[in-house]
Amino acid sequence: MSDLSPDSLVVYCADIGSVANGRFAWARASARPNSRVSTGADIRCLVTQVAQDLNSGKKVALGFECPLWVPVACDPRELTSARCGEGRYPWAAGAGATSLAAGLTETAWILSEIHSEAQNVEAYLDWPRFAAAEHGLFLWEAMVTGADHTDSDEGDAAAAVCAFIKALPDPTACNAVTSPHKVRSLIGAALLWAGWSNDLQLLRTPCVVIKPMSRDASG
Repeated sequence: MSDLSPDSLVVYCADIGSVANGRFAWARASARPNSRVSTGADIRCLVTQVAQDLNSGKKVALGFECPLWVPVACDPRELTSARCGEGRYPWAAGAGATSLAAGLTETAWILSEIHSEAQNVEAYLDWPRFAAAEHGLFLWEAMVTGADHTDSDEGDAAAAVCAFIKALPDPTACNAVTSPHKVRSLIGAALLWAGWSNDLQLLRTPCVVIKPMSRDASG
């Protein structure tokens, strides 16, 4: 789909959770084959690492393990229905709702801090535009549920990073979650709030959702 070189791309994922309670974690890896995945638990360190990669001229794909967009159905009875592909783990209940709530502030804070530290970088929700650009930050949603969960938050973030790299060169072909309804984009709102763009169409633009290859067929 693109000539995006694995040498130029770095993939991150933040496992969203309470920073105060030690439930936030992140992972990073180069898109080169067999690259080592590094992990951390410091949200400020994540910002610094992403900004350093961007400022060094690398492209960065940053995922968040929380719902980043939600459907807005015409029928009010369906307003909290699961997105297609979520299975037994809907965005509006259980862990999905908890991570969504934490993500409302954590994604905005992270993007605002990166925007302050990175120089002349554009953010993208559209993979073809990102792949064609010389530089940039691509935002995506990670969905690590059920049997795909590991024994740690760092492990979940690492699993999501590996899943994204496996989906290259075109992660949109592995998009795991869709909806027939109009979309309210939480990541689009975070980009606007953090100063990355003034394009209001972002409020209606979903992002790619990447899941590891599940061992749980029902999830």
